[in-house]
Order: sequence, then C-alpha cells, then structure tokens
Amino acid sequence: MAPLELNSTGRPAVAVVVLGASNVSRGLCRLSAVSRARAGGAADLFVAAGHGRSYGVNSRVALRRLPSILGSGLWRGLDRERAARPDGVAWPLALVTDIGNDLLYGFTVDQVAAWVRESVCRLNDRGASVAVTRLPLASIASVGPLRYQALRTCYVPGCRLTLDDLKSAAQRLDDAVVALAADLGATLVGQPGEWYGLDAIHVRRRRLDDLWHRVCDAWGLGPTVNTPRPSIGEWARLGTRSAEVRSVARMMRFTPQPVVQRPDLRLWLY
Repeated sequence: MAPLELNSTGRPAVAVVVLGASNVSRGLCRLSAVSRARAGGAADLFVAAGHGRSYGVNSRVALRRLPSILGSGLWRGLDRERAARPDGVAWPLALVTDIGNDLLYGFTVDQVAAWVRESVCRLNDRGASVAVTRLPLASIASVGPLRYQALRTCYVPGCRLTLDDLKSAAQRLDDAVVALAADLGATLVGQPGEWYGLDAIHVRRRRLDDLWHRVCDAWGLGPTVNTPRPSIGEWARLGTRSAEVRSVARMMRFTPQPVVQRPDLRLWLY
C-alpha cells in the first residue's frame, strides 16, 4: 500500500474510493468511522453510490436520477485530487461492491461483468489496491417464490427475471467476478448469508461493521479496533449530503465537492 499523504488540514489521510449502491449509502457513516479508526488517522473518501445505482446506465429511484458509476464525475474528481497531491501520489485503497443491481434491470451477465471489469481497470490505472465483494449467493439462494415476488414488486417492478433465472445469473456473475479479480489482481471479499436481512440484498445494519472491517482486512489496514457508534448528528451530516450531479423531479442539481471537509474527514460524493 502506498504511504499515506497529508490532506489539506495537515493530518495523515488514507484515500479510499468506494463504488456501490444502497449498501454503501446505508453504511456510509460506519464506513467513515471504521476506515478512519483502522487507518489511525484521517480519511479522504470518494464515493459513487446511491440506492439503485447502476455501473453502466443512468438509474432512477422515485424522483431522483443518478448517472452511471462509469459515467459519473468520480474519475475526473480522482484525477484532479491526485494531481494536487505531492508527486501525483497513487490512490491506495478502493472497493467495488453492490454488483448485482444491474441484473435486476435486465442486463446480461456478460454486460454487467464488463462494466465491473472496466471499473476495476480504471482503479488499477490510478494505482489503487482494489477489493471486490462477491455476490451474496447464500442470501439469494434462501429466497423463495413468494418473497421474490414481493421484493421484485417493491424494489424493481420492471424486472422480468424469474427467480430461477436470477439465481442462475447471480451464480454466473459471481463466477465472472472471481475470474476478473484473479485476472486484474483484486482481492475478493466474501459476504455470508447471515449478514443479509429479509430482502436478501441489503446488509443488516448491525452487520455493516462486519462488512467494513472485512474490507479493511482486504486492504491491509491496521488491526481491528472498536469504533463507537456515530451520533445522530453524524448520521445526519453524512446521510443528507448530495452527489455532485443528480436529477430531482427532472431538474438537474449540482453540488460542489467535497461535501464534508474537516480535520478527520473529507468526503466527495458522485
């Protein structure tokens, strides 16, 4: 892992890039706390996430639209910040997660795997040490027809995959993730079925720390430490921040980045 640099406040900061969807957004406050504790200093977090986020196409949840992860401003932001650091220092840590959403949108395994591969390649090109989560196959396997119908109606009413088709596609996509991780030198992170709740796609809130500690292990950060629960104020400060570009009720909104800038944390959202 590349040596830590100083952020604009003069404190040691570990640079972390996280690509994902709802599990990242739901767990952002805990990710911030765990990564800072494990790094023993401050953190610069660059996050492209959001409920229903797609790697390759624009996505919509209710009245909010977000660009694809690959088409977002994240990559430009990374390059700009990297250039501002001494000697253009490499970005040491990255996570690619929440990979299965695009299957529910009707994209093929090959297409989704290609988007994930492109994401990992871009991170590798920027000198990152990349971890990739595997799909939660045990959780998906536990879903029966009635629960699947309810979940599909609630989250992705436009999905036309049968339950058997989804389970088969998830297995094949997981195989593709394992293969591309080996090919591109990324570290795999497993996700036990017991981490997941009734809907089979969201990590239980009480297990989010387990997920982030396992990711930090993959990154080779310092030893596991107990991190206090964030205050309600901290949850609100991070959870109410907005991505750089989004559309709300068909109106484009732009939010300057970073959205958080303090001695122990700088946060960019894309």
